[in-house]
Amino acid sequence: MNIGDRVRLLRAKEQGVISRFLPGDIIEIEIEDGFRIPVMRSELVPVSPLEAERLLKNTAYAPQKTAAPSASTILANQGIYLAFVPVNDREYTLHLINNTDWEFPYVLGEESAAVGGGVQFRGLHSGLLKARSQQKMNDLYTHAKFEEWPTFVVQGLWYREGKSSLRPPFIKRFKARASTFFKNKTTAPILQQPAFMTQLDADATSAAPADQAPNSNRATNPRPTTIQPEDLKAEMLKPKSDTSPVSVERPSSVVDLHTEALLPKGQGTRNPADLLKLQLDTFDKALENAIASGMHEITFIHGVGSGALRTELHKRLGRHPNVKFFEDAQKQKFGYGATKVTIK
Repeated sequence: MNIGDRVRLLRAKEQGVISRFLPGDIIEIEIEDGFRIPVMRSELVPVSPLEAERLLKNTAYAPQKTAAPSASTILANQGIYLAFVPVNDREYTLHLINNTDWEFPYVLGEESAAVGGGVQFRGLHSGLLKARSQQKMNDLYTHAKFEEWPTFVVQGLWYREGKSSLRPPFIKRFKARASTFFKNKTTAPILQQPAFMTQLDADATSAAPADQAPNSNRATNPRPTTIQPEDLKAEMLKPKSDTSPVSVERPSSVVDLHTEALLPKGQGTRNPADLLKLQLDTFDKALENAIASGMHEITFIHGVGSGALRTELHKRLGRHPNVKFFEDAQKQKFGYGATKVTIK
């Protein structure tokens, strides 16, 4: 199994895409709506390519979403974008968008400073972007670590069946800067979702092929927008004029995540994945409500068990911008299965 492979749970109905490998022979998969769950490797089975091809026609995991091509006599030469789509107020998913009429074989990676000096390259994804299509990457980029984001590198070629002018290979580096990244938020082409975008080929100088209609690129591609960062927090938290006031329920200072406490009438037909999702949803809601209602601390009882739930909670707490610190709660009161969270 590799990152990006589609898999199915043996004892549940969920299917998803492998996002990363965790210690202890645990694999994290991304299921519907971008929700990620840890699953033992022994509980997963790969989905065959033929089956995946049929399933992708009706699921949210189709690797590419393609728009209807324009007339063959009109050729859009520019329109390669990096789009950062907000998943919530803390995380973004990265998409590579090809809004041209060319097929675009590509390699996307990250450049960062290497230990001892120099530059280190890490490949993220490669493939073929059809004309008017996009590809979602599996990595999540967090707002809290914006200053640590790497330099993104996109390399590609141009292909169009039949006669056309030869275009030179494409290579572009992009480093997100706070002063430009979050200033403008626009609807991404193909995706049709709000995103912070940068057009990689906005300064392309290659000549248009002979079959390019005059000014056709202007008619088929949106005007490039710049993206900026000191306004990130203000942009994300800016009140919406059409949003009704939201009342926040103040949670208890101690939240029990045991399934017996969450489902006093029994688990019914819920499988382990359903139960874990319920526990994590309860945790996320209680933490956000505690922050929104001005609480200074909250304790979550998660039990000992296999340690998977505790590990996931600590991972989320460690990257939460509003968590000051967290620690094991009083053992005399809660035993070894509780975590105390101090809120900024």
